Amino acid sequence: MREKVTIIGAGNVGATTAHWLMARNTCDVVLVDVVEGIPQGKALDLYEATPVAGASVKVVGEQDYAATAGSSVVVVTAGFARKPGMSRDDLLNMNNDVVTQVVKKAVAVSPDAIFIVVTNPVDVMTYVTWKASGLPAERVMGMAGVLDSARFRTFLAMELGVSPKDVVAFVMGGHGDQMVPLTRYSSVGGIPVESLISKERLDAIVKRTRTGGGEIVNLLKSGSAYFAPGASSAEMVEAVLGDQKRLLPVIAHLNGEYGEKDVYVGVPALIGRGGVEKIFEIEFTKEEAEAFRNSVQAVREPLSVLGF
Repeated sequence: MREKVTIIGAGNVGATTAHWLMARNTCDVVLVDVVEGIPQGKALDLYEATPVAGASVKVVGEQDYAATAGSSVVVVTAGFARKPGMSRDDLLNMNNDVVTQVVKKAVAVSPDAIFIVVTNPVDVMTYVTWKASGLPAERVMGMAGVLDSARFRTFLAMELGVSPKDVVAFVMGGHGDQMVPLTRYSSVGGIPVESLISKERLDAIVKRTRTGGGEIVNLLKSGSAYFAPGASSAEMVEAVLGDQKRLLPVIAHLNGEYGEKDVYVGVPALIGRGGVEKIFEIEFTKEEAEAFRNSVQAVREPLSVLGF
């Protein structure tokens, strides 16, 4: 029997995550959205693509959470995008309400699920999901570390003219302008990038990584990225379903690691059937440690706005 994955929110990111999972023949997918017809239409379109993709999975769209019962993984993409005239606090409070409501509905019928959060601000919404679900912290994680690291790896590959497959690199901290891309731990085919790329160019690549989402927003003029976020979410789903023991940079709950407690932030972690099965602590330079602390503080500030 195939496993079921629920994706809450049938917008661009949710639908694209479903597309990646379908194309890889990973699992049955339930798309859930409050707007009638949207999840049904997108799910039917994806289901009709399965013969071409050579997939044997089922894709359905629903408003009713009963259809999501028994899901192994729940991916939360539901929420509002920031609009002109809307403050960050407005967006924060609106998405807090949305995420809290959908998570409570989902966990009621899938109490054994692993939750993967994509809704922005994602570090904060991952914490909100943990609190709303009542689940152990290791069964709730956020996506952005995989996405930010993919962007970092892509930009390094572009600089060197090599395949991104051969680039190993990761990003820590919050999903925002104070994220911490770690050039010292980055390599291409085992060769440290610091020996291949000048400091000036590496600094430029780090800056581009930090503003990678905004770069796409500026190019699109309307909307934001969804192909890479969808692929990143699907990679995390597959790591859980397959108990792959992947070492991935994910938003995980810290309980003393890196000297931080009671916060969700991007760190390298072992991902398997149990969710976040282990957090790996790496050695920082003085500058890296300060950058990480600053990034964590930037996550804590909106949490305080919500009263956490």
